[in-house]
Amino acid sequence: MLRFASPASSTGEDVVEFQCHGGRAVVDSVLSALAAIDGLRPAQPGEFTRRAFENGRIDLTEAEGLADLIEAETNSQRKAALALAEGGLRKQIAAWQERLLALSARAELGIDYDEEDVLGADLGLQRGCAELEAELRDWLARPRAERLKDGVRVVVAGPPNAGKSSLLNAITGDERAIVTDIPGTTRDHIEVPLALDGIPLLLTDTAGLRAAEDQVEAIGVARARALVEAADVLLWLGEPNDAPDHAHLIKVHAKADLPERGQRPPGSVAVSSLTGDGLGALLKGVSTEARALLPAEDAIALNRRQAAHLAEAAAALADVAQPGDLVLIAESLRCARAAFDRLTGRAGVEDVLDALFGRFCLGK
Repeated sequence: MLRFASPASSTGEDVVEFQCHGGRAVVDSVLSALAAIDGLRPAQPGEFTRRAFENGRIDLTEAEGLADLIEAETNSQRKAALALAEGGLRKQIAAWQERLLALSARAELGIDYDEEDVLGADLGLQRGCAELEAELRDWLARPRAERLKDGVRVVVAGPPNAGKSSLLNAITGDERAIVTDIPGTTRDHIEVPLALDGIPLLLTDTAGLRAAEDQVEAIGVARARALVEAADVLLWLGEPNDAPDHAHLIKVHAKADLPERGQRPPGSVAVSSLTGDGLGALLKGVSTEARALLPAEDAIALNRRQAAHLAEAAAALADVAQPGDLVLIAESLRCARAAFDRLTGRAGVEDVLDALFGRFCLGK
């Protein structure tokens, strides 16, 4: 039995930890004995981590990192979550807050000693705000965490009978899509999550792109076109000249084992789903394109909530771009500080806490 005294414990409270043999009967017996004591109850999902947050042991970004770490399924996801959980973003935010506080103090000092409340010759305040805004904008331009968490969407598209479903089955090693010689067999998209070189992917097969022959196929074709536009990486199995304009396009010369398919067009990857020839080269190309869309393994990736509050702070700092009323400038800086407080969970985040800590396992 170990005692961890506050405030140095993991939760910031007095904690007692029981260590016993791991057999189910022994654990059940200990839990039954504890349950007989008045006032004791099992912890709720994420309760210990929530107490650590509420007692200031961790901030909201670290709690989000822990939640992502629990759910991580690939090595890339694990590393990104660990960077957050170990306080990488918290330390960066603390540095930004220190600079912002100094700028706010400078503005308030100007209000006290400048009767006209005009920025005037104090270009240092304006320059400091511009530099901090530029740094925040650089962070906002980095690859985001959503692709790393949800998977890079790799869409397989092309006309009917181009070999799209066969290619998906060959990549996954499973008969996930129905394959026939009948055009229009695939009526709706099929999604298969998988990992490639530690990169999470969401491989998506789509209906053949053509003039639909019935209402059901028309819906499938419309969804396929929407998925092509939303694709992170697009595998095009149609004629190379008909390929959509896409930043991460890979042209695939499918059914390369068939004599009638002829020579591989320049700039495309020849693949046979039947023999497996060319699959390695194709997957290497997919891995390269997908990795370019993800944050580096040693970089901190912002999620949607974090990016939104960082954008609020940047927008507030942008309001200080031109000389003006120091009172208004001080108010803009206060808005930026408030955005940082929401980012770290110090204010205005009650609506996200239940959803966040509900993701944790019991007792975490």
